[in-house]
Amino acid sequence: MAIRKTKKMLDVEKRLRRPLEKAIPELLNEEGFTETAKSLKLSKATLNYWMLKLGIEVRRVALAPGEEIEIKRSTG
Repeated sequence: MAIRKTKKMLDVEKRLRRPLEKAIPELLNEEGFTETAKSLKLSKATLNYWMLKLGIEVRRVALAPGEEIEIKRSTG
């Protein structure tokens, strides 16, 4: 299903030189939500809406000492 992106979304993609679907999760993991919104020059509400529109999920995980988590990306 193709997502219809706004002009602002396309402008941000052009500035980042990569699709938002890839850039936003990477930025969120590196910088956190507030800093990602600031670096993209968006309000937090707009970032949240874009994530909803693009199907980007955020999940928090609490790990006990010594526990690890593995992220697997689907190839399909």
